[in-house]
Amino acid sequence: MNLDLGDDAKEYGRQALRAFEAAGGDQLVQQAEAKPDTRDGLVGPVLNELGAWELDPRTDADGLEAAAALCRSAGYWALPYPVAERLAKPTDLDTDGLVVVAANHPSAAIGGVETRWAAVTLAGIRSTVTGHGDTGPAFVAPLELAETDRNGAGDLALALVLPCWTLLGMLDRAVELTIAHISLRKQFGQSLSAFQGVQFQLTDAEVERSGMEILAKYALWSAGSNKPEALVDALALRMAALEAAEVVFRVCHQLHGAVGFCDETTLSWLSRYSLPLRRLPLGLSATRDELSRRAGRSGLTGLYA
Repeated sequence: MNLDLGDDAKEYGRQALRAFEAAGGDQLVQQAEAKPDTRDGLVGPVLNELGAWELDPRTDADGLEAAAALCRSAGYWALPYPVAERLAKPTDLDTDGLVVVAANHPSAAIGGVETRWAAVTLAGIRSTVTGHGDTGPAFVAPLELAETDRNGAGDLALALVLPCWTLLGMLDRAVELTIAHISLRKQFGQSLSAFQGVQFQLTDAEVERSGMEILAKYALWSAGSNKPEALVDALALRMAALEAAEVVFRVCHQLHGAVGFCDETTLSWLSRYSLPLRRLPLGLSATRDELSRRAGRSGLTGLYA
């Protein structure tokens, strides 16, 4: 078991970070929100240059690690594009991406990206996306589906794990922004970072973020190894990721103060665009229920035991 990405994958992630920054960085999501139909044109050429769609995360171990690194870099910039969902596409369907959806009222953050999408429920029911309703906040749109088969159980683990890597990138940035903020702001003649209460809060956030990072690496290895319990590991990661996101964004917003909820701050954009990842296809309580049902009496293995 190797719980770290290879050097090539790490370098690929760094190159992606620089490429997204050069393409506009934080301005990309703001431009895409103003004109959702342009998000493909804003981001697509950069991803093509990076060779994103040449990665093969389902059958190639190196491609899997590179895909995870790319998703993390996309999350860091709140990239307005469903990178993880494109990379999770199944190998036996003629589609360009895969989204995990709820059985009732399926929806996904793919509004404005006109490509061939497949959808799969946690019961393994696969469908093609034949259309979608109006695009709402954070590009979420209700989906119109046509069922194709019920053989999607093998697609689920990777399709759940990669979006968690996107969320991890968002948490990386949120903590980084908050450290910079409390280092610059002064209260009673000293920087906020000097106060013990602030240090305790930030430590809580970092413990959650770093713990999620370790679990993300384990779940990625589990999915790539085609372990029988890979789906349970993916659900355990998702539960941990949602819990971490709740703590990290709460602490980061508190330490930013009221300004953290204003669009002038990057944290506000990160927080807003993390919501589809945290709520779709299941929120925290529903994810816990699904994990409990699947883990059953046998419980969890590996790092989760």
